[in-house]
Formats: sequence, C-alpha cells, structure tokens
Amino acid sequence: MGKTFDQLNDGLLDFIAKQKLFFVATAPLSIDGHVNLSPKGYDSLVVLDSLTVAYIDLGGSGIETQAHLRENSRITLMFCALEGPAKILRLYGQGEAITFDDPRFDDLMGHFPSFSRARAVVKIQIERIADSCGWGVPFFAFQGERDQLARSVVARPFEDWTAHRFATNSVSVDGLPGLTPQNKETSS
Repeated sequence: MGKTFDQLNDGLLDFIAKQKLFFVATAPLSIDGHVNLSPKGYDSLVVLDSLTVAYIDLGGSGIETQAHLRENSRITLMFCALEGPAKILRLYGQGEAITFDDPRFDDLMGHFPSFSRARAVVKIQIERIADSCGWGVPFFAFQGERDQLARSVVARPFEDWTAHRFATNSVSVDGLPGLTPQNKETSS
C-alpha cells in the first residue's frame, strides 16, 4: 500500500537521485484540452529544499507544460524504478516556468552547471508526496543518454536560438499562450 509524506526525506531523496528518467504531467482547465505527459532525462532535476524541486526545460516538440502552468500551475512529477526494488513516487504541486528571458532565470540556471542554455527552469512547490508499489513497472537497464536534444540546444547562435524558440513555442496545441518575450504583453 502506498504512503504519503509531509516532505522529501533522505530515503526519497536517494530514490530520486538514482532515477535516470522521470515524467511530467500537466493539463489545461478546459475539458476539451489535451493532457500532456513528457519524459525527462539527463541530470535535469534538482531538489531545492524538502518541498521544492526544479528541472531544466531544454525544449522539445511543443510548449504544453509551460502553457498549462501559465494557465493553472498544476503539475505532477512521477519517478518509477526501472532497476532495483519496485517503487513509484509522485510529487504533486504548483509549478512555474521561469523562461530564459526572465530576470530570475540565471540564478536558477546555476543549479544546472552541465547546461549552458535552456528554454526554462520549471520550479515546483510540492503539495503532496505519495509513493506506490510499482510492481507493474518492468525492469530496464540504463545504457546512456541520447545527446540529440542537448546538442540541438547549443547548435545555433543564441540570437537565432532565441528567435526560433519564440517563433515555434508561442502557442500550445490547445491555443494557450506559450513562450512569449517578458516585455511583450500577451492576451489570453
């Protein structure tokens, strides 16, 4: 039977540190909207304190997570043991995407010294921590990280990368505002 926790403890921190993959889930408020579920790899998550985590958002095929967070801030992270004892851990909370043009971004990027550039850092205030058995999760052996995403982030000069991000990540699949310059007003 699963347990809930008041905060991240040493055992949970150890479990999180060992995971090579986690999943991020968000959803819009609209019943017609699309639930988004994204896998995250690399060494992309840090624990800021016992009720706050952050992960680096390098980019991807859409802007759903940021659009959903902007609209309603709900987010869930899920870690599942692919090696060792079976376990699933979910962190439920309120998230905020701090984008690369936000004045707070550089300070948060300091937690990710392996990365020189990112679309955003997603910071989550944890409201609920729950584990479960994970008996249905199969074993998988970690062979290594794919490097395509990390390479693509730094392949363009910063100005071109920035323009590309704003051009391709401005609206979610549901039409919600996505990535917009900090000094530009958005309409909802």
